[in-house]
Amino acid sequence: MKRTREMEKGSEIQSAIEELSMLIELKPTGDNLDRTTTVHIPTRPFLNVCNLVIQVLDKIGPTMAVLRQDINQNIQRLEMLCNSDPSIYSNLVAILKKEADEGNARKGASCSKAFVWLARSLDFTGALLQRLVADPGQKMEQLVEESYSITLKPWHGWISTAAYKVSLKLLPDNKTFINLLMPKDETYDNLNEHVQTFISLLVPFLEEIHSILILYGLDRLKST
Repeated sequence: MKRTREMEKGSEIQSAIEELSMLIELKPTGDNLDRTTTVHIPTRPFLNVCNLVIQVLDKIGPTMAVLRQDINQNIQRLEMLCNSDPSIYSNLVAILKKEADEGNARKGASCSKAFVWLARSLDFTGALLQRLVADPGQKMEQLVEESYSITLKPWHGWISTAAYKVSLKLLPDNKTFINLLMPKDETYDNLNEHVQTFISLLVPFLEEIHSILILYGLDRLKST
């Protein structure tokens, strides 16, 4: 497909822009967050964006290995349920409603919990990229620490927080990370523009997701 070939030529950020754009296009208009039956978040495009986030985190190196593994496991959990009955579970909100009705949303390895942590991982990635282009001279350690503190740390237990602190010592410098994010024929100005476009799509989308999490009582969920 032409679209697939174009995505392969560009960066992960460009691919994420395309996936987010498609995700937004697939959403029905006139959503009302007070009516859970009408809210729609397409499952597969959402998971495609999350997979692209993994590729971005890979460029940071082994520092993000634990977060990467968590994202991958949560993607697989949602994919398995979606594949079991795509006609029902092609909408992520239908999954939340099902588990809420069954009383399983906050128990064990639920898909609702997987969705919560994927949303927070997108929060972290968005915050990191925003800080990177806003101040490319800032140390990578500080960029990651600030992004982690406002997105993931409030919900992590002491074990996850301790593991994160150790991983900070393995970060690349910000120039290396920026170069890894850019295709060979791209300039920093191009990257800046693409990141700004990505953020402009991601932020309102995440705002809607967090409104849905509040609606289902999942917004304060913490790791055990």
